[in-house]
Amino acid sequence: MNSPRHTAAFSLIEVMVAILILGIALTGLVHGITTALASSKESELQTVAALFAQGKIEELRAAQILDNGDENGDCGAVLPLYRWRQSVTSATLPGLHEVRVVIERAQTSQEIYELRTLLFVPDDDSTSGKSGNRGDSRSKKRGNRQP
Repeated sequence: MNSPRHTAAFSLIEVMVAILILGIALTGLVHGITTALASSKESELQTVAALFAQGKIEELRAAQILDNGDENGDCGAVLPLYRWRQSVTSATLPGLHEVRVVIERAQTSQEIYELRTLLFVPDDDSTSGKSGNRGDSRSKKRGNRQP
C-alpha cells in the first residue's frame, strides 16, 4: 500500500553544479568581449595615428619647401591623446630629403606609429634660371610680331 514516491525535482548539488558551469561560461564570455573591445580600440588608435602621420607628410609635400631639422607638437583638441614628432634630413642626392613622422601617446610618450618616406624638392637655382630665360625670349618674339 505504501508505494515509493518518485520525485522529479533537482537536488541541491545538481543546482550548484549548474550555477558553477554557468558562472564559468559567463566569465569566459565577458573576458572574450573585453578582449575584442580592447583590440578594436587599439586598431582605431593605429588607424588614426597612420592617417595623421600621412597628413603631416602631405603637408610637407604641398609646401614644396623642406627645411632640415626636427619639429614636434600636439595633435590639437580633436586628438588630445596624441603627440607628433617630425624630422627632415637631407639624403644623398641633391633635393632628396628623408622625412620621419612619429605619432606617440601624449601621456606616456609611447610610440604608436612611425612613417618614413623620401620627398624630392628640386633646387630653386637649377629650375628657375632655365625657365626664366626661355620665358623672356618667347615674350620678346611675340612683341616683335606684327598683326
